[in-house]
Amino acid sequence: MQFVSYVRQGRPGFGVRTSGGIIDLASHLGVGTLRDALAADLLELVAPIVEGRAAEFALSDVTLLPVIPDPGKVLCVGVNYETHRTETKRPEVDHPTIFTRFADTLIAHGAPLIKPTLSDRFDFEGELAIIIGRGGRNIPESAAMDHIAGYAPFMDGSVRDYQRHTSQFTPGKNFPGTGGFGPAMVTPDEIGDVSALPIETRLNGEVVQSSTLSHLIFSIPQVIAYVSAWTPLAPGDVIATGTPGGVGERRDPPLFMKDGDVVEVVLGKAGTLRHPVVAEAQ
Repeated sequence: MQFVSYVRQGRPGFGVRTSGGIIDLASHLGVGTLRDALAADLLELVAPIVEGRAAEFALSDVTLLPVIPDPGKVLCVGVNYETHRTETKRPEVDHPTIFTRFADTLIAHGAPLIKPTLSDRFDFEGELAIIIGRGGRNIPESAAMDHIAGYAPFMDGSVRDYQRHTSQFTPGKNFPGTGGFGPAMVTPDEIGDVSALPIETRLNGEVVQSSTLSHLIFSIPQVIAYVSAWTPLAPGDVIATGTPGGVGERRDPPLFMKDGDVVEVVLGKAGTLRHPVVAEAQ
């Protein structure tokens, strides 16, 4: 199934996206957000609700929100493809490189990705995000996949000069409106073997990054096990798993996003995330 979060008639909600539109779940399940539904372990009740039920309204009737509008944690894995490690000339490491994003930097599919006024070094990083369905501490790799509720495309828009001010990535990863997340949370049964997913980033229709999830340096189970060793994971937490080589900063000449561009993250069965790039208002 494909779960979306949205605003309709001024009220936030969430539901299942079908070929005919959306089946609202907030009213059927009695909770307000997808994160609430995950926390209450309610998604197992969804199949009988949607079976045979017609869409209750069209996708055009809603304004999409980030897949999880209110995650408790947004954790990102840096330099997690060998092609990206090589182009950045970073050394091999024994553990995943983790940095954080703030929830208020996230935007929905179709919303403008905001190029900051302070920088012209606004870079693209297409990624796969995982959404935690069952929380826990010290989750073993052997059980890690059972803790995943679903997957979604992610755009880790990076302000490179602010990222490089020090050895800490945080400033360059948290400008407002730079974290694309959507359009839907696609459940693992629809994805199948997640390591076989293709991943592409397209800038104005041109493929600028291309790989598959099989090329992750640290696999999804390894990342979940590592992260949960030092922080408890909760339903609705988000982990962005890293970007392949081809980022704009490492091209010759560099290629950065600008006002008027269109950027897409294409992830096969996990969906396509699309944003126009818009300059920040003065």
